[in-house]
Amino acid sequence: MAATMTEHRPGRAIALKLGAVFLFTAMAAIIKTATDTVPAAQAVFFRSFFAFPVIILWLWQRGDLRHGLEPSNLMGHVWRGVFGTTAMGLTFGGLSLLPLPEVTAIGYATPLFTVVFAAIFLGERVRLFRLSAVAVGLVGVLIVLYPRFTIGGDAVSQMATMGAIMVLGASIMRAMVQIHVRRLVQTDSTAAIVFFFSLTATVLSFLTLPLGLILNWSPFVWVMPGLGVSALLVVAGLIGGISQIMITSSFRFGPVSMLAPFDYASMIFATLIGWLVFSEVPTPAILIGAGLVMTGGVLIIWRERQLGLDRSKAKASSPPQGTPS
Repeated sequence: MAATMTEHRPGRAIALKLGAVFLFTAMAAIIKTATDTVPAAQAVFFRSFFAFPVIILWLWQRGDLRHGLEPSNLMGHVWRGVFGTTAMGLTFGGLSLLPLPEVTAIGYATPLFTVVFAAIFLGERVRLFRLSAVAVGLVGVLIVLYPRFTIGGDAVSQMATMGAIMVLGASIMRAMVQIHVRRLVQTDSTAAIVFFFSLTATVLSFLTLPLGLILNWSPFVWVMPGLGVSALLVVAGLIGGISQIMITSSFRFGPVSMLAPFDYASMIFATLIGWLVFSEVPTPAILIGAGLVMTGGVLIIWRERQLGLDRSKAKASSPPQGTPS
């Protein structure tokens, strides 16, 4: 029988979420090191392929593997996979060109774009409070990005600008992922969503191998990595699978609204890892911009929680269907 959330244990939920956030940040650092040698597309394949067995084993142990193999909306999973894999590839490309804290800060734009896309594609009503929170967050994003979009500069600066564009594009793609997931959860189980994303990401990233041979385009041209880089890529995949399991498990013991703000702990982890491993120190623009983006994100999370509570109260106070009011 599939496991379900049976108890509210906030301490365990927060520990699992923080552990997952730390592991994801460590994985990003590993990918940043590996993409000095291999293209981002190849790194996406390793990240997806070696996470896949971990996720299959976890679903089997939970008794959810059968549900993972029974999608109700197959094309929805395909599109979720396309957007998610593209986001991963753009992020990995950005990691090869930018400091880890900067990539982390720009990535915080995802919930801001999610609010905008939810209004456009899902017809959700977005009132002044959430629009104001989005505006605050976008100002923060612009502050982080501004130094990368100054006119002129050498080749290194131009590549850093390209990296910033890639990470911003990844944030947009991840927001599209959130929109598709919101649709998928109405028809498909969590097991199916996890399983089919892992599957499609593995397949789509592997297709870049023949594309690289045909097009001879450097971002897709795979290379033969040495033993050390290969080990890093395998570890990144295993960490990615474990992290995904930890995040999913955290929601068994605590609500999403409580856990969502802990995503921003990644800035602390990214700053520490960036400083210790890559000798990267975040600039004042990154810290100020990240602070504003976090503020906007936390306000959105708080508002989503309030709306959820209001919906629950309204549902509880309404009479059962078929009962006269």
